Amino acid sequence: MLPPTTLLSTLPAGLRDPLIQEYNSIVQNFMEHRWSPAELSGGKFCEIVYTILDGYTTGTFAATPTKPRDFVGACRALESNASAPRSFQILIPRLLPALYEIRNNRGSGHAGGDVDPNPMDASAVLSMASWVMAELIRVVHQTSVAEAQLAVDSLVERRIPLVWSGADVRRVLRPDIKLKDQVILLIGATYTANVGQLIQWTEYGNSSRFRKVLREMHSLRLLEYNQATGDVMLLPPGADYLTDLIRRLELAP
Repeated sequence: MLPPTTLLSTLPAGLRDPLIQEYNSIVQNFMEHRWSPAELSGGKFCEIVYTILDGYTTGTFAATPTKPRDFVGACRALESNASAPRSFQILIPRLLPALYEIRNNRGSGHAGGDVDPNPMDASAVLSMASWVMAELIRVVHQTSVAEAQLAVDSLVERRIPLVWSGADVRRVLRPDIKLKDQVILLIGATYTANVGQLIQWTEYGNSSRFRKVLREMHSLRLLEYNQATGDVMLLPPGADYLTDLIRRLELAP
């Protein structure tokens, strides 16, 4: 699988890099239950995506993101470009104003409500942003939906305070944590790794036992463990387990 930066290589670095950065910020803030920052990042994300769609429509990309004075009107104007793929002409331009509305008018002030909608709003931001990212990759690189989603998943490099990253090594800074949780933390910080890397990073002495633990986690659908290649990838239940683990270890604010 090509890295997302390659899949989006036709975009100027001034748009591609902020796009990836803001998406990562949304995911990180959501994982840490920092609802309001996740929503604010959603607003910045919208402005970057709008600039990309506008450049795709005109044939000339801006060097950096721009913020239209009338965001809803600017998105509506994109619908007149009949030559663009339908997702670029209709779907994303109609989705962005909803994302932007959450950022502008569903912030921390929810007076009179019985339930704080921030977690619900942040979930919507994450779901919509993930779909938009996958669609951008699918159209720009002309890849399949499945490949685009894998690329989006691999974008995420979570900042986990307990995981230290060096040039070619990662360490869980609390060796007292059980092996299963160390593996989840390491994979959570990288999304994907090889079994050889994980054995090196944990400094686990029994490789046969280590692989048995991976098989058990695979059977629980926490990880996708390819025994033929040794590749290990975090699955959605594993991501949920990671979020709960971070909360239990009181790593999240």
